[in-house]
Amino acid sequence: MKTQTGKNEIPLRIRVMNPVPGVSMQVQRGKDELLPPVRESRDVLVFEFPITVDLSAATPNFLGKYAQGPKDERFVYVNSGQRAGQKDTCWDRRAKISLMDITKKQIEAAISAPGMIMGVSFNGTGGDGGPTCASVKGLEWKVVRK
Repeated sequence: MKTQTGKNEIPLRIRVMNPVPGVSMQVQRGKDELLPPVRESRDVLVFEFPITVDLSAATPNFLGKYAQGPKDERFVYVNSGQRAGQKDTCWDRRAKISLMDITKKQIEAAISAPGMIMGVSFNGTGGDGGPTCASVKGLEWKVVRK
C-alpha cells in the first residue's frame, strides 16, 4: 500500500529449493531475530514477509528489519544451521539474497495489482553439499500471484 511519504510495503516470497535435509533455515530479521518458513517440505522452504521500499529516488531504497547492508547493496539473509537457531549441527551459514535486481517497474506492478508478490527462488544446497552461503548469483525476481 502506498503511503504519503513515498514509502511502500511490498510482500516478498523467497523459495529455497532442495534444502539440505536436517538443516534448519530461517530469514534474519534485524540483528538477531529469525523468521521461520511459512511452508516447508523435503523439496522446498517458503518464506514470506513484507519489506518497505522508498520509491522517491531513481533507485528503490529497501528499508526495514529484513533489509540488510548499505543503501546501494541491500539484501536479505537466509540463515542456516546454527545461525538459524539449530544447536545440533556443524553448519553455520548465511546466504545473501540481493534486493538490488528488483526494479521500480516490478515494485509498481506488485503494488498496483492486488494479490501479487515479489518472488525469487534459489537452490538451498551448495556445491560442497552443505547449505548455500555467501552471495547467491543468478537470481531473477518476478512479480507473481500470492
